[in-house]
Amino acid sequence: MEYPTEIKDEAQLEDLLSVPNADLIALMKRLAGDIMILGIGGKMGITLGRQALNAISAAGVDKKVIGVSRFSDAAGRKRLEAWGVETIACDLLDSNEIAKLPHVKNIIYMAGRKFGTNGTEELTWAMNALVPGYVGTHFKNSNIVVFSTGCVYPLVNAQSGGCTEDAAPAPIGEYAQSCLGRERIFSYCSKQFGTEILLFRLNYAIDLRYGVLHDIGQQVFQGKPVNNTVGHFNILWQGDANSQALRCLEYCTSPAASLNITGPEIVRVEYIAEKFAELMGKKIRYTGESADKCYLNDSSKATELFGKPRVSVEQMIKWQAAWFMRGGASLGKPTHFEVNDGKY
Repeated sequence: MEYPTEIKDEAQLEDLLSVPNADLIALMKRLAGDIMILGIGGKMGITLGRQALNAISAAGVDKKVIGVSRFSDAAGRKRLEAWGVETIACDLLDSNEIAKLPHVKNIIYMAGRKFGTNGTEELTWAMNALVPGYVGTHFKNSNIVVFSTGCVYPLVNAQSGGCTEDAAPAPIGEYAQSCLGRERIFSYCSKQFGTEILLFRLNYAIDLRYGVLHDIGQQVFQGKPVNNTVGHFNILWQGDANSQALRCLEYCTSPAASLNITGPEIVRVEYIAEKFAELMGKKIRYTGESADKCYLNDSSKATELFGKPRVSVEQMIKWQAAWFMRGGASLGKPTHFEVNDGKY
């Protein structure tokens, strides 16, 4: 498709994040069963659910998309229902509530907890490692795409090219450890029940209202020093991440497989900051000494399966700069990508 030079508002942004590509539409024609998204109420789930609906509509098939969440944001639930997503309010920490959920063939598991871990580690562990046991048992006959993170890998330098799926996990801090716990519990369920599962190791999805580019761009736009503590990172347009998550439903296996999901490039903080400064007419200051070790993933396998992302890094930079200059909305949720000590 042809993309606009600028994204004017949140409505246009969410439209773009929800556009399915031809491969996803083709998948919907051959995918058996409905789709349930657990944790749909989060930052990424809303547009993922809508993209699934759009792909189903374009495919001309009869298939439901069911969204499950606590739905603390009532407005998000209303939007989903207006588009055609069936919604179910459920506290996933309550095994009795999970037991009442309908059995659906295709599950996208997006539930998890990160920020606020320090001081309430037990809640993070419960959400990230206890809930998967409930879900893996209840949906043992489903295909499950489990959202995970590149933080389960060790820190590496940019010259390494990033961690491949063969790299041994070495999580730093309780958040990352609990994410590995999530993977281990789902992997146990896969072996115990024969459940076909894919561990979707994502970093970092880009939505102009939040994300790594948002964090750096905001610092440049506001004249604040750019945090250069972690000098390199990977990014992927959230619309592409949505598409890849849904397409992973046909790559689930038993035992569970893992797949790195991100853009093919390793991006340098200073390069991004300089581009923003040029586009916004700003000067740059830095804070923090750039560390040699970062969370970096090699997404070669995903690129082989899905092709190159539809939206390039350069396009994302231009959209993000224009977004700030137009006074675009922010969710006020920093990614803290510069954290490399595991404390969130």
